Amino acid sequence: MPSFNTELLEPLFKLYIQLGGGVLLGWVLGRYASKALPTFIGQFLFWIGVPLSIITFLRGADLSGAIWIAPVAAWVAIFLGAVLAWSWIQGQSLRQPTNSSNKPLQESSWSRPTQGSFLLSAMLGNTGYLGFPITLALVGEKYFGWAIFYDMLGTTVGAYGLGVLLAARFGKESQSYQQLVQALLQNPALWSLGFGLGFRQIPLPELVEQALQGIAWSAIALSLVLIGMRLSQLDSWSNLKQASVSVVIKMLIIPLILGIGLLQLGIPRLPLLVIVLQAAMPPAFATLVIAEVYDLDRDLTVTALAVGSSILLLTLPIWLLLFSP
Repeated sequence: MPSFNTELLEPLFKLYIQLGGGVLLGWVLGRYASKALPTFIGQFLFWIGVPLSIITFLRGADLSGAIWIAPVAAWVAIFLGAVLAWSWIQGQSLRQPTNSSNKPLQESSWSRPTQGSFLLSAMLGNTGYLGFPITLALVGEKYFGWAIFYDMLGTTVGAYGLGVLLAARFGKESQSYQQLVQALLQNPALWSLGFGLGFRQIPLPELVEQALQGIAWSAIALSLVLIGMRLSQLDSWSNLKQASVSVVIKMLIIPLILGIGLLQLGIPRLPLLVIVLQAAMPPAFATLVIAEVYDLDRDLTVTALAVGSSILLLTLPIWLLLFSP
């Protein structure tokens, strides 16, 4: 039976206060502030805040060793989520009663748009806006490079690459594929990853370093506020059963399998914990963007986002108990 590292209780408690406070503030602002404010904050974080954070935290990150395992693990998690979600869909289809002609007696609840949203929710996690602050709080800056590589070369590419391909196949609208590919190539976070890798060894005055750190941590805090604002605007809890299944696959089954597999490979505990935490994040907001562009099941996507974000604080201690040093 694994023992809980009591030294992690204090950072976990602080993390809960930070997450809860930031998201709650965002929830209140989302209810009463201008509807344009989340868009403005999102644009600021997308173009300035997150890229600067990546560049800053890369300066203190340890990129030695087998950091390439992080994006490989991300793609394993993505494909594993797709396989498990598709297997569930097929299993539900087989259980549907049919008549003598093998035709369903009732209309299936698994339309093609619903299948697409279910797959994306089980595959793609919020490894940026949520994964970054959680990793920094529980593991620290030393292994933050693993979280960045997991997100940039795994989740981001997976969302606007494989995710778009699946959405184009299952959705009703398939004319914007090139636009989303272009959005992937123009993603400033990817460019900041390359710049940060080359910039990390250049010495800077202490005042400049402190300013970059302040901006980076402010962007992380602002990302939590943005999550709360977006959650306050979610108005659908339909398809709760399907959404709950996709969240169980995404936030419990996949990180457990991934963590046990990496443990057997002898990956050091702190990098392993970073990967497991990233794999255990709730469904990404990118799934909602893709669902809206390709006319997937928006209600299912919204419900999965709400369910996943709601249970996150309950699942974090599980991964600390199982995989912390």
